[in-house]
Amino acid sequence: MKTVIELAEGVAGGHVDAEAIATDVLRAIDARNTTLNAFLAIDREDFLAQARAVDEKRKRGEKLGALAGVPIALKDALCMRGVPTTCGSKILEGWRPPYDATVVARLRAADAIIPGKTNLDEFAMGSSTESSAYGPTRNPVDETRTPGGSSGGSAVAVAAGMVSASLGSDTGGSIRQPAAFTGVVGLKPSYGRVSRYGLVAFASSLDQIGPFATDVRSAARVLSVIAGHDPRDTTSLTDPVPSFEAACESPIRGLRVGVPDEYFQDGLDPEVEASVRRAIAKLEQDGCVIKPVKLPHTKHAVATYYVLATAEASSNLARFDGVRFGLRVSPAAKDRSQGSALHAMYGATRDAGFGAEVKRRIMLGTFVLSAGYYDAYYLKAQKVRTLIRRDFETVLGDVDVIVCPTSPTPAFKLGEKTNDPLAMYLQDIYTLPASLAGLPAISVPCDPTAAGLPVGLQVIGRPCDEETVIRAAHGWERIRG
Repeated sequence: MKTVIELAEGVAGGHVDAEAIATDVLRAIDARNTTLNAFLAIDREDFLAQARAVDEKRKRGEKLGALAGVPIALKDALCMRGVPTTCGSKILEGWRPPYDATVVARLRAADAIIPGKTNLDEFAMGSSTESSAYGPTRNPVDETRTPGGSSGGSAVAVAAGMVSASLGSDTGGSIRQPAAFTGVVGLKPSYGRVSRYGLVAFASSLDQIGPFATDVRSAARVLSVIAGHDPRDTTSLTDPVPSFEAACESPIRGLRVGVPDEYFQDGLDPEVEASVRRAIAKLEQDGCVIKPVKLPHTKHAVATYYVLATAEASSNLARFDGVRFGLRVSPAAKDRSQGSALHAMYGATRDAGFGAEVKRRIMLGTFVLSAGYYDAYYLKAQKVRTLIRRDFETVLGDVDVIVCPTSPTPAFKLGEKTNDPLAMYLQDIYTLPASLAGLPAISVPCDPTAAGLPVGLQVIGRPCDEETVIRAAHGWERIRG
């Protein structure tokens, strides 16, 4: 599959038809999706109709959008009018949104074509795309391994050549970690840069939508389309949207790059460390100024995140009760006799509809918000989050970007960590701090391991400074070739 830029320019120039691109996409999905399980829903007729509409628009001589004819898949936590949205959960079985998410509407306005929805950890809760009610997604690099999560299906759709780009959501690393595991580019914008309207919420103060692509310039173009203020999202920023793609033209000579000691300690796979350090050395050879930096509160990021995220999840998921939409399960007679019929229906529906990981996080979140524990856990976690943010503010006052590993290990085997939640949570140890601070961050491939497994280099920047993050990532991409 060609890049976003190549396809958009080819369609706009009349060198290729969008319908031909769509046909190739469907052929690629048919060839690989049965094994990889990247897509959960595909609307073939609508996809081909979208492509024909782009071709007709070009024939009429109308100006085409920046993503004309580019196939872009959607994580199945994003609402698309009339297409099933499950969030990888049985509790939303059969629900079809009556509206498009803001990012979907903006893709349509840019003449992108959307084949369907991709697999994810249930309600975006996971780091391996194994908690989906519809089965795990497999890594196309090694089908015995996980593609990471929670946006694993979106990462695999790009890595396997099914589409040129896709959208995921990142709460604590759910774009960057799967990008690292599958060898593609994954970009998490600053919190509020992209509207969350139409994204089924997991943790509202952390969730952010961003693109996967085969290269940095393509990810930058997609971000330019989906970013911008949206009055339907009260957390949406009003900052103007610059030309992110233009940042790829800026040289990286003289760029000040911080390397945090805390990201190179126990638990980091030796091959991952060697690959990332080689990348840093090459950046220095190309003219970047490398500076050791300290982020002392990083060690508290995992605990802080899992208090705050689970608390917000317990609140957000309370709406799934079997009353308004999705699954409804009638309680057994013995349960109806022990209390109100309505509460019994709530319990039966949630028990049948939610998987183990979602139930675990709802219980944790309810506990940390309960009377007697709110100050000890939730309030304290909010204070530590502020300290983590201040660490970044201090360091990013002295350097332009921070560079570090995306994940402590390469892709692990399917089933390897499913019975050890803490080991699974620690997979996000290097991505969580930027999420807690609301910072833009990108994962780009660096040298793979000896076994050929991808390794991700993470670049973190100042709030709303995606341009410098993209500049640094594209500079590394150019060096690596």
